[in-house]
This record gives sequence, structure tokens and C-alpha cells, in this order.
Amino acid sequence: MSVAFVERVTGSNFSYQHLPLQRCFDDMAALGRTAFELWGVAPHAHMPWLTDAEARAIRDAAAERGLRIACFTPEQVAYPVNIASPSRRLREESIAMFHRAAEITVELGAGMLFLTSGRGGEDERRDAGWARAADAIGDIAGYAQALGLECVLEPLQRVESNLVNDAADAARMLRDVGASNLGVALDTVAAAVAGDTVDDYFSLLGEKVRHVHLIDGTPAGHLAWGEGRLPLAEILAALDRYGYQGHATIELFGDGHYALDPRDAVERSLVAVAAASDALRPYSGD
Repeated sequence: MSVAFVERVTGSNFSYQHLPLQRCFDDMAALGRTAFELWGVAPHAHMPWLTDAEARAIRDAAAERGLRIACFTPEQVAYPVNIASPSRRLREESIAMFHRAAEITVELGAGMLFLTSGRGGEDERRDAGWARAADAIGDIAGYAQALGLECVLEPLQRVESNLVNDAADAARMLRDVGASNLGVALDTVAAAVAGDTVDDYFSLLGEKVRHVHLIDGTPAGHLAWGEGRLPLAEILAALDRYGYQGHATIELFGDGHYALDPRDAVERSLVAVAAASDALRPYSGD
């Protein structure tokens, strides 16, 4: 296992929405992070309000602490943001939000915009919602590409979406969209819930796996490492086996007990990742 893997684990504000963003930046810098995935959550980076100047101020505040914004993840799994919505108005406004998110990504100095497929109506044929999602993702990826950005699409759990739920769905969506700047984010919990492994993702998607959300679960849940039952050492070994060189984010949400002491949960997870990495026999390539 590459000794540098834990260094590629980003900081993030996923468990800090009840604290100032500057507090999060201070904690992540103190924990040795150099890259950062910014969740577009209120009040830190709420898309309906965020201006170019405010985005640049976030970039500068991070840079002052030795942090680079590597990925922007606008909130999108919550109503009313839905690029596959049967409602024409909601869908059009959601696509417009992602165009604006791409512009904000540039102002943040990040090179990656994070996407999900949205959700079709539960009482309609799946292919109707799929077609709307594919059209919207193609539109957003094209707009982002014109701005020099990469995009990643994350499969969601079935309770979150009825469209892209596993590695096979992601591979099909990438084929349908056909955008060269569109890759996939592997979420370890979503993968486990769907019955997928790291090997499944790489066998179907290969170098299109360009980002990872590295979190524990039972298998669901966004838990600190050691609080669930996912096989961290096996996951890291598989990522190394396929030569993964991208970032990984410990995505812990702060609406539960992590809100009380988010730094502790992140630190415990980093310690677990470092220990699992160190315990692996270096891969020889044979």
C-alpha cells in the first residue's frame, strides 16, 4: 500500500454544518490535511446565496491554512434539487443550479464538481426518469467542461434515488452521457448497500473511478471508521491494487452525535485509515 494514501484523504465540512467553516479549516489543517472537499451546505456555501466574491473568500481562507479546495459538492440529495424531476420547473432550476455550481467551482479553485443522478417519480417508468437524468448530466458536464472542470457521478442508495444505485448503473449512465470529463465517485457505504465491491467498480469503470467517499457503515450509515463493519483494510488494498491515485473523503454528517465533536470523529477515522494502510503488505504487482 502506498505510504501516501492517508495523505490523500481530504478534509471536509460534512460534519461541521453547525460550526463556522473557519473552525473546520483550522481543525483539518491541524489534522494534516492539504486538500478539502467543500459541501455546499448552509451556512458555509449555500448555493442560492453564494457569490463569486464569497467563493473566492472561502478559497483564500482555506489557502491561508495550507488547504486547497479539490472538489465542490453542492447539496443535491434533498428536495427540491432534482435534475431528474418530473416537474419541468424543478428540473430546469436544478440544472441551472448546477451551472452556477460549476462557476462557483472555478472561483473556489477546485477542479472537480460532484454530481448525483436525481430521482425520477416513484409512480412512473424508470426509463423516463433515467432519460431526464442522462440529458441533465450531459448538459451539466458539457457546461463544466467548457470551464475546464472534471465531474464525478456518485451512485446513491435506493432510499435516496431510483436511478443510479450501483456500479453497473454508473457504467450505463456514463455510456449514455458520453462526456469525456465525467467520472464516478465510489462511496463505500452506497457500494456495500448495493452489494458492490471495489473490484466491481474498477472492473466496470476502470480509470473512470476518480473520487472516493471512504466511510464505515453497517452497511448503511455514514459512520466513523471502527463504528461500523465495513472491511477498511480490504477496501484500501483493493484501491491500491488498481492504482487509485485520487482523493478520498471521510463523509460524516453532523446532524447526529458527530455535530458535538466533529474533529474527534475525523481524527479517529484518519488514525484507522493510517493503521490499515500501514498493516498492508506492499503490493508487488505480481
